[in-house]
Amino acid sequence: MNEFYILILSVIALIGVVSIYIKQSPFDKLIGLAIMMGGVIPLIVLKGYLDVAILVAIIMPLTTIFILQATGRNTDES
Repeated sequence: MNEFYILILSVIALIGVVSIYIKQSPFDKLIGLAIMMGGVIPLIVLKGYLDVAILVAIIMPLTTIFILQATGRNTDES
């Protein structure tokens, strides 16, 4: 049964990688990165590295906030 979970989570991670490769916008790339991490983090937990999964789960949203601030679009019309 674990092989089935590993297969499904690997497919989710690969979908995220392909979407990162195809998309041009940095915001779309962040969505693809989140999809990829959604497939990778459970694989890390299945291997028994819960502390690494917690660290990745904390770092990922924080870096996303900083990247969004750095690549933010200027919507000022003046």
